[in-house]
Amino acid sequence: SLPNSLRIVHFLISFSPSRNEDLKEMLESNKESLKLEAMKRVVGLIAKGKNASELFPAVVKNVASKNIELKKLVYVYLVRYAEEQQDLALLSISTFQRALKDPNQLIRASALRVLSSIRVPIIVPIMMLAIKEAASDMSPYVRKTSAHAIQKLYSLDQDQKELLIEVIEKLLKDKSTLVAGSVVMAFEEVCPDRIDLIHKNYRKLCNLLVDVEEWGQVVIISMLTRYARTQFTNPWKEEGVFDERNERAFYESDEEKTRDETEAKPYMMDPDHRLLLRNTKPLLQSRNTAVVMSVAQLYWHLAPKNEVSIITKSLVRLLRSHREVQYIVLQNIATMSIQRKGMFEPYMKSFYVRSTDATHIKSLKLEILTSLANEANISTILREFQTYVKSQDKQFAAGTIQAIGRCATNISEVTDTCLNGLVLLLSNRDETVVAESVVVIRKLLQIQPTQHSDIIKHMAQLFDNITVPMARASILWLMGEYCERVPKIAPDVLRKMAKSFTSEEDIVKLQTVNLAAKLYLTNSKQTKLLTQYILNLGKYDQNYDIRDRTRFIRQLIVPNDKNGALSKYAHRILLAPKPAPVLESAYKDRDRYQLGTLSHTINTKASGYLELSDWPAVAPDQSVRNVEVIEPVKIHHSIFPSTAHLTPVKEWAPSLGKTGKSKPAKSSDDKFYSDSGEEEEEKGSGSSSSEDGSSSSSEGVLHILQNERVCPESGSDAESHVQKNSSQSSEESDKSSSQSEKSSSESDSEKKERKTKTPLQKKTVKPTTIFVNVINQHSVLQTFSYSHWSTLCVSLFTQLCPLSLAFPLQVSGPAFVPEKSHDLLHRMTGKGLSAQYQFPRQPCLYQPTMVSVQISLTNTTDHPLEQIHIGDRSPTGLNMHCFNTIECLEPEASVTVFMGIDFNDSTQAANFQLCTKEDHFSVSIQPAIGELLLPITMTELDFRKEKGKLLGMNESSATITMAAENMTSQPISRPVATVANLGVVPSSQGNVHRFAGKTASSRAVVLVTVELRESSTALITINTEKSVMGSMLLRDLKLALAQA
Repeated sequence: SLPNSLRIVHFLISFSPSRNEDLKEMLESNKESLKLEAMKRVVGLIAKGKNASELFPAVVKNVASKNIELKKLVYVYLVRYAEEQQDLALLSISTFQRALKDPNQLIRASALRVLSSIRVPIIVPIMMLAIKEAASDMSPYVRKTSAHAIQKLYSLDQDQKELLIEVIEKLLKDKSTLVAGSVVMAFEEVCPDRIDLIHKNYRKLCNLLVDVEEWGQVVIISMLTRYARTQFTNPWKEEGVFDERNERAFYESDEEKTRDETEAKPYMMDPDHRLLLRNTKPLLQSRNTAVVMSVAQLYWHLAPKNEVSIITKSLVRLLRSHREVQYIVLQNIATMSIQRKGMFEPYMKSFYVRSTDATHIKSLKLEILTSLANEANISTILREFQTYVKSQDKQFAAGTIQAIGRCATNISEVTDTCLNGLVLLLSNRDETVVAESVVVIRKLLQIQPTQHSDIIKHMAQLFDNITVPMARASILWLMGEYCERVPKIAPDVLRKMAKSFTSEEDIVKLQTVNLAAKLYLTNSKQTKLLTQYILNLGKYDQNYDIRDRTRFIRQLIVPNDKNGALSKYAHRILLAPKPAPVLESAYKDRDRYQLGTLSHTINTKASGYLELSDWPAVAPDQSVRNVEVIEPVKIHHSIFPSTAHLTPVKEWAPSLGKTGKSKPAKSSDDKFYSDSGEEEEEKGSGSSSSEDGSSSSSEGVLHILQNERVCPESGSDAESHVQKNSSQSSEESDKSSSQSEKSSSESDSEKKERKTKTPLQKKTVKPTTIFVNVINQHSVLQTFSYSHWSTLCVSLFTQLCPLSLAFPLQVSGPAFVPEKSHDLLHRMTGKGLSAQYQFPRQPCLYQPTMVSVQISLTNTTDHPLEQIHIGDRSPTGLNMHCFNTIECLEPEASVTVFMGIDFNDSTQAANFQLCTKEDHFSVSIQPAIGELLLPITMTELDFRKEKGKLLGMNESSATITMAAENMTSQPISRPVATVANLGVVPSSQGNVHRFAGKTASSRAVVLVTVELRESSTALITINTEKSVMGSMLLRDLKLALAQA
């Protein structure tokens, strides 16, 4: 039809390369409208699941656009592809940092989101500073984004844990409902054991809970459940006394009653415990099923037993939801119904199976109905089970028969009824039903074997018609176990089995051998020959289990000279009384996991699961949750200009009754728990801005020092920068002092100067203008281009080096970068694809332990080469970061890509396959020993200290005759830097030259000393704990320095 054909045309157009070319042209045009339209189309492609990664270079150019709508869409795109295109995303770091100061809160949040999506360890310090600044942002949306970024940074570098905990502690004090859920999630990921961070914020979180977003409610409730189990005493203790009182005899003396009441200590629930239960109860009406389930598990684990039943209606209501929700809710109800049947018994009809239910839903409902069964409702449940047995779902029908068996075991009044019903099922046409009935009957007969010999006879009569191996094996086991009660039938069954022994399943053969052995011991006259015949058949069976069982049985029951002692105990071994099987629910032990968790669902401890602790015997001090609230005294500013008197007020602990009865308690609670809306936030902006002002004045000096150290400015520009910041700080201090009484020592000129600076002060006090810009020199990154990779690495790395305070030996830039390249793939071998590689001697951005490798690919054919990528690699444990797939390489075109390879401080070649769409070429990269090093900076004193630690076996030395051209200092540095990527160490001795570095993988220090001596000789000394690397490096340096 016409509509279908139009869809096909649209589909083909959407995938045509010309469409992407059009988008590239639109993104590179000068018109904002075209760029905006192109970005809308690109985001639409992403939403449909299409791959738009090839547009990354064209999109990233618009990251600095002044159009707000366009910038938002660009950031949406970058968040999606920043992790895949890390090289290109790094080029825009300065733009992202500038965007952190943008007046628009959405732009600031988007910039932080993109920055945290670039998963490169080298920018961890930048991310850390950005998160700290965003945590102090005036916009709650930006603070929420900073909480999300905490988790990303922690997964990238767990060494930042302590710094991140400080940020989490700060964000936990935030009163915005938008931030609460996100920061609690960060708390759960980074430091879930730091309960002390929750003490002061516990009551605030309880009161904000109703207004938090649904996703945040689930996280907060889960965290508060764990917190409550560590801070409050067990509320179930008094319930045990309560239950016993209810079960007393009706005619009870008043003296016994009063005596018991005096003996039992009354339980007083902690007010904070009651606060949590009271504030979560309304969330049972939530439309979000996850929130209802979270509240239900909280009440199950924390509430007194007589209050848990309030969650029943809400859980039953969730059963009207779709199938996935039903499965989780029914699993939790199945666990609850085992311990507290009375909770769900009034709603038993809600668990009746429907014809439209899936098999796993039916099985769970069956489990719950079995758990709810008692003497009062068993007749109703059994009638329901009779219908289920006739179901076309064989798995469900078999489960129903097992449920009937459990009911017969648990309720002795209906055991005979269930047995008779199961015997009737043996005549069913369905083999699955018959087989399951036999298995269940066998288990029931073990409980009362003396009363049911007729059932065993009936099963023997049906034996020929039953074909399911498990059912046949069960009947044979029953015959052998109770052969004395059916002495005439059992030998006949053995005779039939002897005929068909070779064609039976293995499990049936094993039970046949057992039956023969038992009959031999109890009725050897009739079964001796049959037993010998069956044992001879089993002796040559193909299954080794049957052969072993046969040999064992023969030696056990047939006495001879060797085994006479063992055969005496054959009767006790084979016919020993067996314990009756216990039919239990599969959900009996699942209560060891917290309800509603993944571990509870899969019945296995999942990764990241946090166990609930046991109730403390004695409640910890509840005063740790009291908060001192600073309230400003309201004085009219026209009378008293300097109103800075603050009074500490203790927060009232919530009472057991309704809150707000006394005015002081209500006012303090309102002050502490308010700020759920924007209006209250604006009212409190006065006090908050004063706090920000004080903190910004103290942090301003730090920001200036960091900017000056990381990005040194030249001459007068640096001085003016410092003067500007110092003037701002002085203005802020002037502003604070102006609010106090004017002192008599103040001059008129100073007052005039303050008046003139007042407009400027309003701008500088805003927290949005206080940001740390690590790379704030726009001129540095303006020189970057997509082709000059080394420039990017040097500039970015040198600016990040001062931030790496944890490492005393800092990596420096290379002293010399050889331009020599090596053939990776010849054009003849590669069918027109040529590849060369070289070592740019830059720190690898993908992983610190990797060595950066630059590869140049050239297409020398007359047709495009498609899908150039890295294939299999060896050795198998080789850690390699491959370049992204090159979709198409045009004829005579070249492209440069970068890889990261962890050689593990070894010169062993890295072998891998360089693949195109049609061919695979095996290639290898062989590193020289000097390329596995990184140059480091150190003083001569540090060099001597490190060298003193690396003596003895860690030292290699040799004396060589040097070429005359290499005897001066400058020529010596050149050949050494050519052979090895080492840094030059300043030396106070003219004839001693020192070089330092460390291995890329293990970070082992490598020290090289060249001491010039008389007669053109020199002593080369290498100190490193990597003795093999030291000897190889010594060999290369000897060759380099001996040649002209």
